[in-house]
Amino acid sequence: MYANRVKNYYTATVRKEWNRLVRSPYFKLEFDTTLHFLEKYLPQKGRILDAGGGPGRYTVELAKRGYRMTLLDFTPANLEFARRRIRSSGLQDRVEAVIEGSITDLSRFENNSFDAVICTGGPLSHVLDSRQRNRAVGELIRVAKRRAPVFVSVMSRLSVQVIELILFPHEIEEPFFTTARDSGDYPGMSGFTACHFFLPEELERDFLGKGVRILEMAGLEGISSRQYRAVNALARNKKRWRVWLQTHYQTCTHPAVVGMSEHMLIVCKKM
Repeated sequence: MYANRVKNYYTATVRKEWNRLVRSPYFKLEFDTTLHFLEKYLPQKGRILDAGGGPGRYTVELAKRGYRMTLLDFTPANLEFARRRIRSSGLQDRVEAVIEGSITDLSRFENNSFDAVICTGGPLSHVLDSRQRNRAVGELIRVAKRRAPVFVSVMSRLSVQVIELILFPHEIEEPFFTTARDSGDYPGMSGFTACHFFLPEELERDFLGKGVRILEMAGLEGISSRQYRAVNALARNKKRWRVWLQTHYQTCTHPAVVGMSEHMLIVCKKM
């Protein structure tokens, strides 16, 4: 049931999702901060699985940088859009496959297949069943080569409570608010699709004991989280924006910041 809601939502918002990460300085924080950590930990070359990669924003970007990409997503409309983007960018030779499938079942790939695995933008948050999330984490790790980095970003439970306070205070009295607050599970009703919102310690716990070493956790929007107008206004002043970005990267891994960020990233190395 929830999987169909997610697929229907992203079928209807393909172009919106493609543009989301670049449509303003605020939303580019998620994209640029993800790339910051990818640049820090990715090998210089190799095969990368973009699991749950949607319309292919990261696949296209990393293919441009010379990586050999495989894009997997379970929404056919996303994949068709990604194929067009890959062709129009002349990147067909660097994208090995564009595949329909779920992050909960990567059985088409052998163990130790990829030099890195990314699962960015929140695909794991759209798996509401905890057993299936656990399976997805295991699959993402299984297909990574030994000593390969694994990057997973999810949506934050604390941050979504802040947005309820700011934009939707009338929803705070509704039962789904307290359910999401206490369990992280949101069935998909008002303006967004079914989602599990994570606490940082929950995300960390999901990777413990699975044969990886956690390298870093980061808040992708960091201390700027939910400050849309202030961030977009500040970005118009190049000098101030440069200092603010330095501040962002210095603070985005602080434990107090990770959980309050709209999206949080965990970076692991397979042992």
